[in-house]
Amino acid sequence: MAEILAKNIRNFALIGHGGEGKTTLAEAILFNAKAIDRQGRTEDGNTVMDFDSEEIAKKISISLSVANCFYECEFGSAKFNVIDTPGFFDFEGEMRLALSAADGAVVVSGLGGNVSVGTEKALDYCIQNNIPALLFLNGTDKENADYIGTMHALKEKYTTKIAPMQIPIMQNEKMIGYVNVLNGKAFMFGDTKTQVPIPDDLKEEYEELKLKLIESAAESDEEMMEKYFAGESFTTEEIIYGVKKGVLQGSCIPVIAGSAVCNKGVYNLMNEIVSLLPSPADCKPAEGVDKNGNPVEIPCNESDPVCVKIFKTIADPFVGRLSMFKVLSGVLKVGTTLKNTTKDTDEKISTLYFVKGKKQDATDCAMAGEIGAIAKLQNTVTGDTLCDPSRQVIIKQVELPKPVLTMAVYAAKKGEEDKVFSGLYRLQDEDNSFTVTKNAETSEMLLNGIGETQLDLLCKKLKNKFGVEAVLKEPKIAYRETIKKAVDAEGKHKKQSGGAGQYGHCKIKFSPYPEGDFLFVDSVVGGAVPRQFIPAVEKGLIEALPHGVLAGYPTVNIRAELYDGSYHDVDSKEIAFKIAASLAFKDGCSKANPTILEPIYALQITVPDSFMGDILGDMNKRRGRILGVEALGGKQIISAEVPLSEIMKYATDLRSMTQGRGSYELSFVRYEEVPPQQIPKIVEDAKKWNESKE
Repeated sequence: MAEILAKNIRNFALIGHGGEGKTTLAEAILFNAKAIDRQGRTEDGNTVMDFDSEEIAKKISISLSVANCFYECEFGSAKFNVIDTPGFFDFEGEMRLALSAADGAVVVSGLGGNVSVGTEKALDYCIQNNIPALLFLNGTDKENADYIGTMHALKEKYTTKIAPMQIPIMQNEKMIGYVNVLNGKAFMFGDTKTQVPIPDDLKEEYEELKLKLIESAAESDEEMMEKYFAGESFTTEEIIYGVKKGVLQGSCIPVIAGSAVCNKGVYNLMNEIVSLLPSPADCKPAEGVDKNGNPVEIPCNESDPVCVKIFKTIADPFVGRLSMFKVLSGVLKVGTTLKNTTKDTDEKISTLYFVKGKKQDATDCAMAGEIGAIAKLQNTVTGDTLCDPSRQVIIKQVELPKPVLTMAVYAAKKGEEDKVFSGLYRLQDEDNSFTVTKNAETSEMLLNGIGETQLDLLCKKLKNKFGVEAVLKEPKIAYRETIKKAVDAEGKHKKQSGGAGQYGHCKIKFSPYPEGDFLFVDSVVGGAVPRQFIPAVEKGLIEALPHGVLAGYPTVNIRAELYDGSYHDVDSKEIAFKIAASLAFKDGCSKANPTILEPIYALQITVPDSFMGDILGDMNKRRGRILGVEALGGKQIISAEVPLSEIMKYATDLRSMTQGRGSYELSFVRYEEVPPQQIPKIVEDAKKWNESKE
């Protein structure tokens, strides 16, 4: 196979709302490029991109997948590396990983007459991160397709960034063909080779749109702007150059329409991908740091030392672990040894592949700009950088969505806990947007992710890949207990048996201690408690603290002052004073007006303006306190503090309230006293939880 130069590569991710046809579009692109013999269907479970058993069963994409093909058109020949991504919000991390490797995006949107949530989030992410994007309006064949309404909604939201590349030729309110605004050529869907005249009723609109396209092209280049103001005309090549520059700068988002399932308008989209999306050589250099932490840039240059970014890890049942890579510079060759600068280890490149879904084609080398897979790397995971030892850098990692939903995870069968947790840790190789942690206070293993669907699918993967079943439960909240008034308490342990007896007696004053968790004070005078037994009293109290008198939660913010007691010359022992101290603890805390403290979390909720009233009202119902509201670019950032017990499934609730447009981050702040009416339920729940553990 001939070596492919970076300028002839187009790496692009298909992103957007779930169910809008991204995987179907990938099939059409591969079919048109003759990379596959027939177009698969998501409904039939036979597409190139959705090959995981859960993807086939659920008929949705749940992880990114890559396929390559070669395409020739009037604008030249190019190698496509198509990255298909999930549209479901729980798998947003997959979209971000894909875009970290891609040089551009094709945002796939339906024609529902509005801007869907997924389309909005995808376009906003591209705009915020300066990712060049095209917009493909899919579904012109559908009964309710509303091209004009959809375009109006897009222009209303994104104004001058939206650059229609077509004028629809409509019949009975359906798009049957288009006029190419760039060159004035008109075609009917199904026959892209035979040009037809521009309909008379569209000629005026064509002139207006072409003028706007010229304006958009001119704005991206100073020389073209001068020519525009001088009243000079532009060639088609000059307009394409200007639009392409605008796409690269993020000031222009060209729009193309068609039907992926009917393969209408897809050739046109492929031509625009070659023409308008940047190659790896056109894009700005990758950013990273050198060994000393100094910022560096890595331009896409074949003659430079090799630098490779691992952007995804896949557990392949036949090949083993596959590390998806992008060559940022140089030429990656089989047999070379590279430095993993993230882990400071060496990795030998034994096998290289170019992938097409689940199929791999072995290759000897991969040029700068290429995307492929390396098999059986020992210590390398998603986000790591592999470099030639002569130029060691670490490439900046993509920021993934932070986990916001937490569930406790248990093995369905006792004795299989280790299998569950080792399986989850192995699944983190594929998806590092979830974490597994242990709550030290409740001893529960916690699965933290983006949403319920992600966590449910992780459990299904555990069963399919590792043959072990996991059960998700709502996690136990780490409440704490404290006291509200000062009391005197007494503990006496006296035990007489056939041999030596046990005797310990202590008097302790318990009082609130807001300055810290626990303070022990020795005020004994006159030897009422011998000095050698005082540490045993303190130890007995410390051992009693984790088991509060109300619901068995740890007791905090308590001061214990040992001021008196008694002993026996023969029977007094350390164990006796430890037990006496624990008895005093139970006696004192029971009389000291005990209460329960709950964890309070800070929330930063970002929602569109139109949802702010609903969010504020909902926060009040959750016993939340609003600390402030800040407007930022058509969105509101609401700062609030709320008890953890009220937001256990807030990720799902917020998504429902805002149609998926809201997001939030949370962090622990402090503990606060629970309202008295809440205490009986917490005590009852703790009792049930303890019984279930037994």
